[in-house]
Amino acid sequence: MTQQQRTELDGLLRHGPLDVGGDVAEQRVIFHDMISAVPLPSDVSTVEAELGGVPVVLVDTPGTDPSRAVLYLHGGAYALGSAADSVGLANDVSRRVGARVISVDYRLAPEHPFPAALDDALAVYRALLEQGTSSESIAVVGESAGGGLAITLLAALRAHDLPQPCCAAVFSPWVDLTVSGTSATTKADLDPALTPEALRTRARDYLGHNDVDTPLASPINADLTGLPPLLIQVGSHEILLDDAIRLAARAADRNVEVDLQVWPEVPHVFQGFAALLDDADRALNAVADFMERHRFAPAPPTRRS
Repeated sequence: MTQQQRTELDGLLRHGPLDVGGDVAEQRVIFHDMISAVPLPSDVSTVEAELGGVPVVLVDTPGTDPSRAVLYLHGGAYALGSAADSVGLANDVSRRVGARVISVDYRLAPEHPFPAALDDALAVYRALLEQGTSSESIAVVGESAGGGLAITLLAALRAHDLPQPCCAAVFSPWVDLTVSGTSATTKADLDPALTPEALRTRARDYLGHNDVDTPLASPINADLTGLPPLLIQVGSHEILLDDAIRLAARAADRNVEVDLQVWPEVPHVFQGFAALLDDADRALNAVADFMERHRFAPAPPTRRS
């Protein structure tokens, strides 16, 4: 079934209404409608709250340990999406790692350009520490732009002399806002969800007056020394494949423990389609295995193979 699932998902995304580079107000509505069309499981609990002055959504599934926190950073090219929109994938992470997810509703561009999103993520992390959550009980997860934001958060923690989380996992991270990786060209016809032009449009919105190579905006240029163990998952059919590969290489060059997983013939943030795609389910189980190895959370008692 796997190849058929991949083909069906490609068609679903390729012919969908979302245009990441389109009018922001219009695409936010489309993005929300697409996400909310998939009902959440009845056993998912969500609570709107605030940490460090930043809105968050707390996501719990049966058996989660509220003393452990997954700090979750949603995708949307820094201009689309929300903490609420991320709950579908966030609850899948929560269910597998047995921990509460705190999805950050960071401010979006172009209304709030860089470094607003980073400031919000840093404020939530700092608030967790101030509430008594140990850094060893925090993991960071980010998807797409949120994956890039996760890496910049880790770099910023070092700059602010704050302790690193126990580990981090990023899905299809966008870490080079110049969109100059080789795969931006070689994978353009295969990627059903993103185009280089769309990402460059959103990069201009996010950067404001900042240079595109600014390290904490394009973390491929950041000093990655001292980052915690890092899991990077990416699909081979996406224009951000090269971002993930270069991120892994640069982190490894700085003696960071890195697990790079390239999943064949799947699209951008394929993990969000676990209900349709066996590869996505296996990838999320791999996230749980990675976090278990780094003593973040015990593996849940029952998981699909």
